[in-house]
Amino acid sequence: MTEVKAPISGTVWQVPAVVGQAVEEEEDLIILESMKMEIPVSAPISGTVSEILVEPGRFVNQGDVLVVLE
Repeated sequence: MTEVKAPISGTVWQVPAVVGQAVEEEEDLIILESMKMEIPVSAPISGTVSEILVEPGRFVNQGDVLVVLE
């Protein structure tokens, strides 16, 4: 199990990943918006998305868990 955490504080803009999706390393899982910039959060490893803990519009703090990969 690998937790993917927010690298910075910001608002979740898009969630291109879906639960059950197989993803490759560096594939975008979440896109955050902070200070009018889009910050993609990528998969650190290849795996399967087992949980998505955020939805668009939600504010997250740096270090919050966004996605869990198996």
